[in-house]
Amino acid sequence: MDLELKVAEKTQQFMDEKTRSEQLLSQLLPKLVAAALTRGEHVDPEAYESVTIFFSDIVGFTTISAAGSPMDVISLLNGLYTFFDGVLEKFDVYKVETIGDAYMVSSGLPVRNGNRHAAEIAHMSLDLLKGIRLFVVPNRANVVIEIRAGINSGPCVAGIVGLKMPRYCLFGDTVNVASRMESTGEPMKIQITVATKDLLTNIGGFITAERGPVTVKGKGTLITHWLLSSESS
Repeated sequence: MDLELKVAEKTQQFMDEKTRSEQLLSQLLPKLVAAALTRGEHVDPEAYESVTIFFSDIVGFTTISAAGSPMDVISLLNGLYTFFDGVLEKFDVYKVETIGDAYMVSSGLPVRNGNRHAAEIAHMSLDLLKGIRLFVVPNRANVVIEIRAGINSGPCVAGIVGLKMPRYCLFGDTVNVASRMESTGEPMKIQITVATKDLLTNIGGFITAERGPVTVKGKGTLITHWLLSSESS
């Protein structure tokens, strides 16, 4: 009887550890991808015809970092991105990655959602901008945080890169231009491409304003727009 109890206890411990491992993997990778990897299946790269990509970074992050200790920087990023993650849960979006102060989000992949991806990212972006105005930096209440945000829509390819520390990565011109929308943007504004603007116009309910021609590295001059608000906000 004691042996049976010990076996049952060890089995339960193993199952608990397995569940925790699978939950952790599903937080690092898309759930469908994580489940396939857990089953030992190979995950092929996949092409998506239309998705929307969001990038943001913190304005003056280098200066803010220099004014505090490394622990202060970690506390800032942890607090800020915990807030971001909470906003994301309300929308059909996927956090691709964070690198330093850069934050990347997609919609329309890994699960396709028709033409809703542009609206999901747009609503998310507006909520992030609204919430960041109320964000208080831990232990540095006098520091004001501002972000730059950029959005682009179009085709891309997504897939798993690496074996020991697999990452779900996005590739294609759509991703590159989305990043440029952020880097050429302005503090506390959301810059979008014509592709995203056209999708939002077709969906309806969003207010935008033309910014005009912007020089974009590798693309020449592009006409871009500001995403100002949604009629529901």
